Amino acid sequence: MKNLNRWVYAAIGVLVLLFAGMVYAWSVLSSPIAVEYAEWTKAQLSLTFTIVMIFFCIGCTAGGFFINKFNAKIYVWVSAVLFLAGYLISANISSITMLYIGFGVICGFASGLAYNAVMATVGKWFPDKQGLISGILLMGFGLSSFIIGKVFQACTPETIGAWRITYKVIGIVTAVVLALCGFFMEKPGPDYQVKASAREKISAINPVARELSTPEMLKTPQFWLYFVWAILLSAAGLAITSQAAGMAREVGQGVDAGTIATVVGLISIANGVSRVIMGAAYDKVGRSAVMLIVSVLFIVAGAVFIFSFSLQSFALVTFAFIIGGVAHGGVTPTNSAFISSYFGMKNYPL
Repeated sequence: MKNLNRWVYAAIGVLVLLFAGMVYAWSVLSSPIAVEYAEWTKAQLSLTFTIVMIFFCIGCTAGGFFINKFNAKIYVWVSAVLFLAGYLISANISSITMLYIGFGVICGFASGLAYNAVMATVGKWFPDKQGLISGILLMGFGLSSFIIGKVFQACTPETIGAWRITYKVIGIVTAVVLALCGFFMEKPGPDYQVKASAREKISAINPVARELSTPEMLKTPQFWLYFVWAILLSAAGLAITSQAAGMAREVGQGVDAGTIATVVGLISIANGVSRVIMGAAYDKVGRSAVMLIVSVLFIVAGAVFIFSFSLQSFALVTFAFIIGGVAHGGVTPTNSAFISSYFGMKNYPL
């Protein structure tokens, strides 16, 4: 398997992240649960996603600590087992605590573990295209909620409790896909090299200052300045995503629900496409230019949002969603590419 074309590994990575990113479709996956358990408040249900994000981070960190001690395919296989267990527990819940454990803790941890394994392993096949490969892999992760959300809605009857069967099917399919993909999760051998011209080109655009350990990286002002930038812009993107339906309804009061759902979905599409475009741009024009472009796009999106509300223009708010999605999509591949190119690949997983 080590002799496969490196783009095959990229395709396998996208497939793994497509299924690992299903946890981001919580707003859709939780809808039938809210109907069956009407006594549970919105705050109680939304806490599930908060737990998912916490354990996603824990899973990522755990993968970073041990990625050099165990083969990456082990992590993908463990994630497959955890996803199966998490969805089956969620499908048989009788209390909110079971939901927190099944979907929040177990599925969240599994997602983080798979995420780190893919990003750390597949990225090593593309030392000359860190931005592009990050964007391609994260496109799968970003589009997952949109694609899976649509499939879930189409395949789940409105009958009370029908969602439980869908959850079981999702768990089984996810486990099978990840188990098969795990066989292809191989990192390149020590003799693997890209063309010298490609290495020289990428070093000139995004030079690596030096290989740093995690503690050393945490002592640099560059890391913390980037960290703050990433948090602020990620928060802006998530704010747009989480409030999109409400904003669209407020501006388009006479617009039907189907159109609003489609317009809100444009954010995910723009986000996913932008991850590839911005990742490729990172390799071509460098980190500083991409960070400036993303920052400017967020400012433009904010201005268009203000005008759309002032003019009560549904067309303008739709345009703002697209710009905001493109801007938000540029943050995540820059995260991965920045850390790997600026602080080196040796300790990249952690």
